[in-house]
Amino acid sequence: MGDLEIRPAVVDDVPAIVAMLADDALGAARETPDDLTPYVTAFERLDVDPNQHLVVAVREGRVVGTLQLTIVPGLSRTGATRSIIEGVRVHADERGSGLGTRFIEWAVDESRRQGCQLVQLTSDATRTDAHRFYERLGFTASHLGFKLQL
Repeated sequence: MGDLEIRPAVVDDVPAIVAMLADDALGAARETPDDLTPYVTAFERLDVDPNQHLVVAVREGRVVGTLQLTIVPGLSRTGATRSIIEGVRVHADERGSGLGTRFIEWAVDESRRQGCQLVQLTSDATRTDAHRFYERLGFTASHLGFKLQL
């Protein structure tokens, strides 16, 4: 894995990121990789926000993974800052290679560096393999999450 680089995403990475977001049954139903305009607009918003860290993993010049880390200051937990890991994707060719573990370790380390006291993430209820993966890395399923589609 020495040839793997984790770096901030750039706008030219958007097509590869969107392709990974769409590369499963859930993503295929909610992503529209044929029109990258809304993704580029979203990227531009993320890129100027210092609390957003959209990163990619690159191997041999090819984007093979992505995740977004959001830093959230708060009042609860005695004014604790937390981070949220979102949009974790690993290219199909790289699954099982240890990249997912390395990505989450990067996010946890970056969260510590940013002064966070808590790292949280959500995972779709149907992604049981992902749940086992996160539990192996020390995450606990401590809360029940809710969403409201707008």
